[in-house]
Amino acid sequence: MISDHTAKTELAVLPSLPHGRRFVYWGRIHRMILWELLKVFILALIGLTGMILMGGIVGEASRNGLSPLQILGAIPLLLPSLLPYTIPTTTLFATCIVYGRLSADNEIIALKSAGIHIIHMLWPALLLGLVASVITMILYVDVIPSTRFSMRTRAVGDIEELLYAMLSRERCIKHPKIEVEIHVDSIQGRKLQDVLFMRKATNGGGFDLVARAKEAELRVETATKRLLIYMHQCEIVQGQGVGTQGVALNHIWPVDLPAELCNPSPTKGKPSDMTWLELNEHEEKLLHKQQKISHEIDVHQLADNLSTGQPGFARHVLHKINERKECDRQLAFISSERHMRPAIAIGCLCFALVGCPVGIWFSKSDFLSAFITCFLPIVVLYYPLLLCMINWSRAGRLIPWIGVYNADLLMLLVGSILFHRLARH
Repeated sequence: MISDHTAKTELAVLPSLPHGRRFVYWGRIHRMILWELLKVFILALIGLTGMILMGGIVGEASRNGLSPLQILGAIPLLLPSLLPYTIPTTTLFATCIVYGRLSADNEIIALKSAGIHIIHMLWPALLLGLVASVITMILYVDVIPSTRFSMRTRAVGDIEELLYAMLSRERCIKHPKIEVEIHVDSIQGRKLQDVLFMRKATNGGGFDLVARAKEAELRVETATKRLLIYMHQCEIVQGQGVGTQGVALNHIWPVDLPAELCNPSPTKGKPSDMTWLELNEHEEKLLHKQQKISHEIDVHQLADNLSTGQPGFARHVLHKINERKECDRQLAFISSERHMRPAIAIGCLCFALVGCPVGIWFSKSDFLSAFITCFLPIVVLYYPLLLCMINWSRAGRLIPWIGVYNADLLMLLVGSILFHRLARH
């Protein structure tokens, strides 16, 4: 931070200097403040992102059976999706910390006594907020959707490893959408030892087949969405299977996998997985489809009204109306996604506007007080309002460009009021 002696010595002579020299001194002070902001911002960003990544997502991935190598490979894909939430938070944190220190060290008073309006000292924070907003928006254009889709694709490719990890951790595979349960005693490499295979009955009660094997292996066929269980020295304990009950044999049991676990060709069906260009292209296709459906509805409805249509026209019109409603829902989702990304990015600038006056008024130079001061408006006001408006916009209850930006407008209003009061005092 700026030393008291240097600041007071330089600021005391500012009113008597020519405008050009005065501008040089102001530029030096701005650079000092900006450098302090960048240091706190970078350290806080690394700390907060790492804490969320390691403590939350990585911990959950470990509990779900991902190996350490899989987790390390997934971190670069998970990291960009966290930044739109950690960058605004650390922007607010940095502004509160730096300007709180300035106020606590009486440097704000020194600036006022030198004849410099307090607003001039806030330009570095506004620059940081603007740059953070631009970076966040750039990430949302292509990087975040691409990495999010790559993460889903990688999860599909690692389904076999995921099943082995689940067996290694829990000694069983139980999934509500998988028609079998597999229990093992131990695992040696890719070999399952003392395997119990149970196939669920079609009527939903109990099992219609139970088999044991000394050894088994798993293979996943993504092309056919099947899990193949190679059982060696298999013995049918209950139910009818190949061979005779109680006779040892080798057999392959095919098991159908649910679509969410094994999809051979993942497609970008979710707007959150689409880049900005892909959002526009998908919206154009939906608009064209919507126009075509509306035209068909009008033609069939007219024929039905004139009693010139076929008997099934009325039912067909109802079907097309439902299809058009689905198009409307998808278009609302895409529009909400397009407005949500800049709304979250603009949050960086909004937080900088709020962080400066809050830090100066609280005059807290300790990290704990600044941390609490930063997170209260975020947790209580901003993100609940933002997420609520986004969900309403996606459901079609609000026009997206009106609803999504309400949280930013609230923060801008609060920041403007705080700036006005700060300028008066």
